[in-house]
Amino acid sequence: MADRPENRPEDVLEGVLLRVLFRSEDDAFTVASLRPARGAEVRVVGALGGLHEGEQVRLRGQWRHTERFGHQFQVHVGYPILPQDPEGIRRYLASGRVKGVGKGLAERLVAAFGHETLRVVAEDPVLLATVPGIGPKRSQELVAAFRAQRDQREALVFLQGAGLPAALARRVWERHGDATIARVRANPYRLVEENRGVGFRTADAMAAGLGFAPDSPARAAAGLAYLLASAADDGHVYLPRAALLDEAARLLGTDAVAGEVLDQLLADGRLIDGGLERIYLRGAYQTEEEAAARTEALVAAQTPPLGGDPEAAARGLGLTLAPAQLEALRLATEVPFMVLTGGPGTGKTTIIRVLLALLAAAEGRVILAAPTGRAARRMAEATGQEARTLHRLLEFSPGEGGFRRDAERPLEAQAIIVDEASMIDQPLYLALLRAVSPGTRLILVGDADQLPSVGPGQVLADLLAVEAVPAVRLTEIFRQAQQSRIVLAAHAVLHGQVPIIQEAETLGDFFIVPARSAEEAAALVERTVAERIPAAFGLDPARDVQVLTPMHRGRCGAAALNERLQGRQNPGEPLIRQGERAFRAGDKVMQIRNDYEKEVFNGEIGWVLGLDGQGLRVRFEERELVFDRTGLDALTLAWACTVHKSQGSEYPAVVLPVVREHRVMLQRGLLYTGLTRGRRLVVLVAEEAALGYAVRSVSAMQRFTGLAGRLGGQREQPAAGRWQR
Repeated sequence: MADRPENRPEDVLEGVLLRVLFRSEDDAFTVASLRPARGAEVRVVGALGGLHEGEQVRLRGQWRHTERFGHQFQVHVGYPILPQDPEGIRRYLASGRVKGVGKGLAERLVAAFGHETLRVVAEDPVLLATVPGIGPKRSQELVAAFRAQRDQREALVFLQGAGLPAALARRVWERHGDATIARVRANPYRLVEENRGVGFRTADAMAAGLGFAPDSPARAAAGLAYLLASAADDGHVYLPRAALLDEAARLLGTDAVAGEVLDQLLADGRLIDGGLERIYLRGAYQTEEEAAARTEALVAAQTPPLGGDPEAAARGLGLTLAPAQLEALRLATEVPFMVLTGGPGTGKTTIIRVLLALLAAAEGRVILAAPTGRAARRMAEATGQEARTLHRLLEFSPGEGGFRRDAERPLEAQAIIVDEASMIDQPLYLALLRAVSPGTRLILVGDADQLPSVGPGQVLADLLAVEAVPAVRLTEIFRQAQQSRIVLAAHAVLHGQVPIIQEAETLGDFFIVPARSAEEAAALVERTVAERIPAAFGLDPARDVQVLTPMHRGRCGAAALNERLQGRQNPGEPLIRQGERAFRAGDKVMQIRNDYEKEVFNGEIGWVLGLDGQGLRVRFEERELVFDRTGLDALTLAWACTVHKSQGSEYPAVVLPVVREHRVMLQRGLLYTGLTRGRRLVVLVAEEAALGYAVRSVSAMQRFTGLAGRLGGQREQPAAGRWQR
């Protein structure tokens, strides 16, 4: 539903919908013309989903004025109303809403019954059957069709009036049919569980309007499930009972019933106590339990040694192995499952290349994969062999809601090597384990000090905390990497030290630009990107430089920096607006969620080519795509993006503001991850106090996960009361 200014009353507009000028694929946004009861034709835009040309409609919203389109009505809620006059009744019946009634029959019905037409169609099949060409059987069908349409209209009016957007209201109707109103009145909170897109606060507002008490057990149950789902969005797999109940009291405004309701949910099996008063959503518990069992089975599997001489294979590639690298290779050739971790410059890629040579000598099939398309492309470039995303490898099917590769149809290979394993969450880890066939080696490679996965869990860190899981941690920085100040700065951060800039005769690859405030830092970021880096290094400020930032909000957040950098690097008239965002030809944009049909994935960078009749045309690395207005929700400007969105990527140059306004997100792992995204140059634009705080802070990476404990390991969990929405 469109946002509207606080304390501003809604206007009501009634009239006939004349023409639909634009309608998005999912009906979430419509542009149309309307003839009101009085006055001239007006332009209406917004939530008009499901309304048809020729219908009498009632719209609630607000009048707006835009430079391009002038005076128009922004619709928050729109629904049809039954007309009273014969001409309106004819248009309504001819609109196609009532199954089996076309223009010809509509005219005959109105000619026969006039003002009484709708009453007859709804209530009197006998009288209806007297119209030539209808007869008893068809009259019964028409009455049933009209009543079904009436029930749908009443349900949609009810749902939209209660706060649901039109498209979402129709999805609820499609699920529940003529029982919609009764079921929602009985328990509006069921909408949260049964309908994607309905949040707790929406259902809570509906429930309040329907008279549900603040201490209603149904409200408490929905609130507890919502909190666990919110915790999963933050990366947690479970919540301690005490933390869950404390947060429930804040959410619900009462602690009267949450404890009793939680006990009932546990008794019913809707939630699970995993021991030590760790409360899980049922699906999360089952995922973690199965992932632990499959990990144990893989570690204990009998796999014949690979054979071969790692040192000889390395010499064949012109490489020399350090002792830790040799140990990692010997382990990889002997065990069915291992984890390899290390920071930049410690030789992880060297180990992968030598291992590939050993596998090639053994004529074994090897599969290379990574969590994201960008990480897979980097892996392919480093090894010279094909690498795929895990979702493509496991053949994710959005229609089926799962992976086609599993224990029944596993991956046939001698070895599977997965890079950037720190990005793998628990559900994806389990999907991978299910697809590993007996006799296949699995090697996970990653940097455990980087930010953990976006999804729930901290798989790489959990596995490294388990002594029974074979693992090698690389710590030595090799001579070539020692020449990189980026690498040295990253390792300094890992050890809790603020990076030091040392004077050198040659131009370095790491710099700190001091700032006294967030506002000054934002201006310095703009100047560094647009002027200093191109002048000193010859890099293209759009193609080669990526601004990373800890958060979306604030003067140095992604939103503000995108607006600032867009104005500097790509000024001009917008092609199209989506909320607060304006897209221009030449804009740098990012896909922010996976689209398996278009084969474009979260974090991929593209460039706006232009706007045509189909929508906004965007060129990504491997394909050109078109986004209609509803699809624009999956795009955002990418002149600046968050560090989290950069995981698995590498850029020629990175500029990263570090300011106190982002204190809630400043921590060592985030700073380290940002530093290691730059290949040729990294510039920190930093307030001194903020940089020191980020280097010292480590708590933000801790998550509530139980995988390590289930495998017999120990990993520090966050303080029980730390999590808050």
